[in-house]
Amino acid sequence: MKYANGLPVPVELADLCNPKSTALLIYDMQVGIRSQVAGADHVVERCAVALAAARRAGVRVVFTRHLSCPKAWMGATQYRTAMAWQKTSDPSAVKPWFLRDTPPAAIVPELLPNADELVLDKLAMSAFEGTPLAFALKDCGITGLAICGIAIEIGIEPTVRHATDLGFIPIILSDACGSGHAEAGRRSLDTMRFVGEAMITDVDSFAAALARS
Repeated sequence: MKYANGLPVPVELADLCNPKSTALLIYDMQVGIRSQVAGADHVVERCAVALAAARRAGVRVVFTRHLSCPKAWMGATQYRTAMAWQKTSDPSAVKPWFLRDTPPAAIVPELLPNADELVLDKLAMSAFEGTPLAFALKDCGITGLAICGIAIEIGIEPTVRHATDLGFIPIILSDACGSGHAEAGRRSLDTMRFVGEAMITDVDSFAAALARS
């Protein structure tokens, strides 16, 4: 740990990996997303290891779920996003993929939240936009946010940027992050390394640091 103006400045993974200062965010690990992403089973397995480590250490865990609105509540931005994802130029052909309480919107069974874990639904890509995540983290005195899930180039990178702007330190568990497009995922990870706002590590290192704490 470094210090500046009397304040602790975390610079190493060990500076953050304890239940008092860090939470684990499992981003959009939903049945309908898993089915669309190559290599998603490996991501599920790595997320399960991170989740087990967090639970053993008493780290707070939060899950996000991407939510689709019914068509009557879809605006221009939602239609544009859905048209891009569903590869159609016809708004009338769009189908809401992740309607509340439908099987595709559910978190995958290997990662089911328990009663002590928070589940937040969102419409935007950042886990912070339109959700109480920032309030909940600050209210619990959390500084670090370990992140895993799908997809790194679509939602995790915006979440990392937003987290930093809100005063949190993102920790990317890179081997537990999937991508819809492999090259785009690599570019996102390279960009985050270049910018330097996030700590980038792997699940085993994260689990070991929690165990030592």
